[in-house]
Amino acid sequence: MQRLSGLAYPLAAVVGAVVLWYAIVIVFHVPKYILPLPGAVYQRIVEDWTFLMYHSGITLYETLGGFALSVILGIPIAIALVASRTLDRALMPWLILSQTFPKVALAPLIVVWFGLGLMPKLLITFLVAFFPIVISTVVGLRSAEREMLELAESMRATRLQMFWHFRIPLALPNIFAGLKVSVAFAVVGAVIAEWVGASAGLGYLLMRANANLDTTLLFAVLAALMVIGVVLYYAVEILERVSIPWHAVIRLADTATTA
Repeated sequence: MQRLSGLAYPLAAVVGAVVLWYAIVIVFHVPKYILPLPGAVYQRIVEDWTFLMYHSGITLYETLGGFALSVILGIPIAIALVASRTLDRALMPWLILSQTFPKVALAPLIVVWFGLGLMPKLLITFLVAFFPIVISTVVGLRSAEREMLELAESMRATRLQMFWHFRIPLALPNIFAGLKVSVAFAVVGAVIAEWVGASAGLGYLLMRANANLDTTLLFAVLAALMVIGVVLYYAVEILERVSIPWHAVIRLADTATTA
């Protein structure tokens, strides 16, 4: 019953948004090339379903590849930064500086260096997605209580054992929070990569639809991107509930209390 009530809120928000969309178009007589009706967008999705699924599959593949790369590299980098103050002082300023550069501006340079294949798309997606994982993991690893670490030291635990049995388990809620932000950013990164150099994918379709003023296709592609983002986000959340059920129970209890 609680799950059904939880679904009611987002469904009500979607219905409200669609009703408002219809009202704006009809009341203000908005031309369809500026803002098509939701029904027209739905019809376009039905008509081009196979076409959209093909391009969605390409974007999803690039998104998952870049996201996996950000996890494989981001978490070990965060562990190294926490384990070594020297590395932290040497690398953290550069990691922060890397986030000041717009990824759209870096994308053409990456394409020049690595060509038009899959590699530059994975790298651009990685650059967009890895920073939230690094920061969240660093914060989680450093949030371990001092008393607990002193207890581990009194039990003659090695540094590796302290990380494996104390710091990392306690950091998992923060790590999963970073993963959820990162997977949403990965979708954005894949689209940016396809804007620069691609012949397929939802980002490519966005560019093509924009050039042809095909607003209906634009909204259909945006709908596909939203579905991909939401599905991946909740996939990470399900993984979080399976991996650290104790944290999910506490969070749900807090939500029920504040509701």
